[in-house]
Amino acid sequence: MDDLTEAAMTLRALPPSCGPVRLVAVDGHAGSGKSTFATRLAAALGGAPVLRLDDLATHEAFFDWTGRLAEDVLGPLSRGASARYAPYDWTLRRFRAPRPLPPAPVVLIEGVGAGRAAVRPWLARLLWMDRGAEESWQRGRERDGSALSAFWDGWTRAETSHFAADPSRPYADVLVREWQEGYKWLPVTPVTAPQDRPVTHGEQPFPPY
Repeated sequence: MDDLTEAAMTLRALPPSCGPVRLVAVDGHAGSGKSTFATRLAAALGGAPVLRLDDLATHEAFFDWTGRLAEDVLGPLSRGASARYAPYDWTLRRFRAPRPLPPAPVVLIEGVGAGRAAVRPWLARLLWMDRGAEESWQRGRERDGSALSAFWDGWTRAETSHFAADPSRPYADVLVREWQEGYKWLPVTPVTAPQDRPVTHGEQPFPPY
């Protein structure tokens, strides 16, 4: 199936997973097409909010953002309140002014590690972009050019280490595969049952999500 209208209807019909919100993760290797897919899915959902993980990561810590995600985003959404998070500026190397993230019926979280263990208890669905690591990374390198070659070298090492310790792919509910002008939506059986949810809660080196 490559019609995201039907996929959007399926997501809207899910039980809420984070307060009143159906939190849907789009994970996969850097360069696998997550950002484009999430943008198109958000449009099919009528303009669903999208949290990009490149706004939470930093130069010093590509994957050390779970604390801020829980405090700034998951906690407020779980209470039905609007979240506020400060996006990181990859040029100035500092956080910018906070921006809101409303508790919409469906909220997308997109980026490498969106389906990690610390986030999965809050998810209504985990979607995985079905493209291998090497192919994804090559697409990303070609997109960003030689100026970011060293950055990509460091990134691929960090991503490999992250997924070795905290894989997302085995827990995916759906594989998303690019197909002609659209996407194939391939349901899979997660390897574990859903976990209990907590009660409380230019040439710029952008991360290649």
